[in-house]
Amino acid sequence: MPRQLTVLPAPDGPDAVLGTVLPAVRAALEGTAPLAVLPSGPPAAAARAVLAPDEPLEDGADLVVVTSGSTGGGRGVLLPASALTASAAGTAARLGGPGAWLLALPVSAIAGMQVLVRSVLAGTVPTVLAPGEDLAAAVARMPAGRRCTAMVPTQLRRFLDREPEALRAFDAVLVGGAATDPALLARAREAGVAVVTTYGMTETAGGCVYDGVPLEGVRVRVDAEGIAVGGPVLALGYRRDPGGTAAAFAGGEFRTRDAGALGPDGRLTVLGRLDDVVVTGGVNVAPQAVEGALREHPAVADAVVFGRPDDEWGQRVVAAVVPAPGAAPDLAALRPWVTQRLGGPSAPRELHLIGSVPTLHTGKPDRRGVAARLGGQAR
Repeated sequence: MPRQLTVLPAPDGPDAVLGTVLPAVRAALEGTAPLAVLPSGPPAAAARAVLAPDEPLEDGADLVVVTSGSTGGGRGVLLPASALTASAAGTAARLGGPGAWLLALPVSAIAGMQVLVRSVLAGTVPTVLAPGEDLAAAVARMPAGRRCTAMVPTQLRRFLDREPEALRAFDAVLVGGAATDPALLARAREAGVAVVTTYGMTETAGGCVYDGVPLEGVRVRVDAEGIAVGGPVLALGYRRDPGGTAAAFAGGEFRTRDAGALGPDGRLTVLGRLDDVVVTGGVNVAPQAVEGALREHPAVADAVVFGRPDDEWGQRVVAAVVPAPGAAPDLAALRPWVTQRLGGPSAPRELHLIGSVPTLHTGKPDRRGVAARLGGQAR
């Protein structure tokens, strides 16, 4: 008999997470009630359309997570309980055993959902960071013993600025969901924060490579088409999209469309989305690297970088930056700064000042949204 999805709205606080979503996650892991959680706000309607809850669910799926749409329209990723538990077990083994988790991410995204899955498998109840709550207050509510959390780079940067002592209370702070600036990681480690970089996506049930090293059972290889991942953490495919499933999942692997490199020791370095690479003057420029260099400038609080067509260069590097308080960054200052660190082709040729960097419901920067909405004169 075909199974139907249970679709829950985005929880509005800790009570809804613990009273409604967490029991539903337990049921999904038991294989009794397939689950999907909608994102909050306007993306919810589009996510519901992708989920099509009135249509029978594909065989084997226990959780459906709608991607953020950072590479186009969002997709419903079909995850079996076995992939979720393999990921959670691999995480516990890599971090030295189970612990208590702080949920600081939306449960509509795989990174937040995995905090709940890890808690269920560990037999613990997660602590939920309430909207507007200080990190230190949430940490004070956590039980004694090993403590872990997961966050995106923007959160890590904010907590380092405001509450570094609270970050030091964790035995592991998983940081993923977007490329993490090396300078940010260095700053966190210098502050005594036990940061662990994670690489993965919804299609791999979350992070599957920690600090460049795959989790137990995970296989990673790199070729001209990008990074390919195999192993027990893989999704089954995409909701109501057999063509997309066949294109992305083949031979027991998922083709990530991320550029990467494997070192002599097998450690993976992720270079960014192949789709995001800016080819300017015949040189490939990774926007994430340029963003990292710009954020190190004292006049820049945050940055998003993308490419635009250019008659002379093919594409030109465009930067949208959030000025640091009291600063007014301009191209004359930023171009040599980036050139010194990454080379001349990476230096922006167009600059826009913005008030903040919008994010997708996963917490990732909405690079395509900025590019689409940006108007006015470059400076």
